[in-house]
Amino acid sequence: MPGLGVAAIGLIIFALGYFYYSKFVAKKIYRLDPDFVTPAHQFNDGVDFVPTKRSVVWAHHFTSIAGAAPIMGPAIAVYWGWLPAFIWVVLGTVFAAGVHDFGAIVLSVRNKGRSIGTLADRLIGRRAKMLFLFIILILVLMVNAVFAWVIANLFVTFPASVLSIFIQIPLAVIIGLYFLRRGKGLLFPSIIAIIIMYGTAVLASGIPALQIDLVSYFGGENTTVAFGLDAVSMAFFIWIVILMAYVYIASTLPVWKLLQPRDYINAHQLIIGLALLYLGLLFTNPEVNAPVARTVDDVSWFPLLFITIACGAISGFHSLVSSGTTSKQLNKETDARVVGYGGATGEGILALLSIVAVVTLFSSQEEFVATYSSFTTANEIGLNNFIEGAGNLANGLLIPEAVAQTIVAVIVVSFAATTLDTAVRLMRYIISEIGREYKAFALTKKHVATAIAVGSSMALVLMPGDERGFGAGGYLLWPLFGTSNQLLAGIALLLITIWLRRQGRNFLVTFIPMVFLLFMTLWAMISQVWGQWAWYGDEANILLFVLGAIILIFAVWICLEAYLLFKNDKTQGLEDDEQ
Repeated sequence: MPGLGVAAIGLIIFALGYFYYSKFVAKKIYRLDPDFVTPAHQFNDGVDFVPTKRSVVWAHHFTSIAGAAPIMGPAIAVYWGWLPAFIWVVLGTVFAAGVHDFGAIVLSVRNKGRSIGTLADRLIGRRAKMLFLFIILILVLMVNAVFAWVIANLFVTFPASVLSIFIQIPLAVIIGLYFLRRGKGLLFPSIIAIIIMYGTAVLASGIPALQIDLVSYFGGENTTVAFGLDAVSMAFFIWIVILMAYVYIASTLPVWKLLQPRDYINAHQLIIGLALLYLGLLFTNPEVNAPVARTVDDVSWFPLLFITIACGAISGFHSLVSSGTTSKQLNKETDARVVGYGGATGEGILALLSIVAVVTLFSSQEEFVATYSSFTTANEIGLNNFIEGAGNLANGLLIPEAVAQTIVAVIVVSFAATTLDTAVRLMRYIISEIGREYKAFALTKKHVATAIAVGSSMALVLMPGDERGFGAGGYLLWPLFGTSNQLLAGIALLLITIWLRRQGRNFLVTFIPMVFLLFMTLWAMISQVWGQWAWYGDEANILLFVLGAIILIFAVWICLEAYLLFKNDKTQGLEDDEQ
């Protein structure tokens, strides 16, 4: 089947979902009010609560949720064939991710910009709130570790991308100071910034002196540098230290100084990147050389497919961004549809491209099967396969393959970095909230909470634990990240469903995907925690077992409390916060 046909079918379904289904949800279910005073106006502090143009908020939201995960998940999940991955990405985006992200924004806006974790207190009770906050804390910790691991590895593998990423930071600060803060247009300076970044990437692809290649600086892969670490491990360690220093600073700055302008640049990067790659697909129209569906011996796609593809179909992390930072920047409540549902649709488009780029990379099904020889191998090669496949698509526009791969790596790293410092900012909020609940007021201090977030994330990503040794934290955490992420999405849909029911509205649009997601995720998590990672399992791992068991027990507890409340609570019309 032509790759162009697969992409066209997916894009048509996405368009129908956005232009018809999201309008129905906005008008009949969430009932958006253009005159509602949003928290950005009500609590405007110039740091976190900042009324912002819809396009800028969309850019922040989109790039915060569209990190490396909507690329990695589908690139791994094609292991079971392209059709199951395609169906879950398309239908999951339209009927689950859109209403989830959209609903989390509306719920937060209607409740003074509170995060989804703190809203559990009001909707289910204080005990459920604290359980939920701890689940979120563990998930965000894993997000930080996984995305730092992804970025550091990409810097090691694609050193030509590093300089462009470094240049973006001062460019974003300049745009924030001289354009965004003064209410000037951002489109022109953003495009100039992208031209500078991509110009740097093109030059670095051809000029080794512009490639910040730490492995070469240390003498090559087989060189032992210090403390028993070879050049690759030492390069990885240095990049992790630099990244953690960066996110500490970035997550404590006012959002308009770096977060918003950088996200605006990154949104344009994605639009340009998607346009180039889809045009490349149009001109090359490569064949899909992967099985439609595939039976394998090691891992069943059911239910693991639904947690392998999280971002790109539905992701609980989105509810944290929606209620943690996005809701605090929304100028009008009616912007929530474009930002929430539109952002989820954009991520679905990216996930669809990931599927197409990977399954058209191979010359035959035999080559695909030989490359995707096991699920473990699929996890290790998925991201690099996407970058290579995307390079092939761009090559159809006569862009040299090395240049195309560098630019794709720049885009992936940019999104991953956006997700990383947004996640650290969210983790600071959660630590502060836990500190307030337990009267540990030192934890409410911005720099104390941020230091804990950064320090624990760094320790987790650097933790060895398998044959890959130093820096294996990202590999180890990825399976648990997927299950925890989807579990959080199910709980977020549960909270939105309870809110809709109390408002006397039709809650089926969130209830149905909630039931499906919780069923699949709890099934997958029980299988992993008690079947694989326990001390008696085939893949015993004490770290994953302990973290997974805690999350699983807390999640089941929350679901039981919510069920009892849902069953016995006959009250209707719980009012939103007063204006």
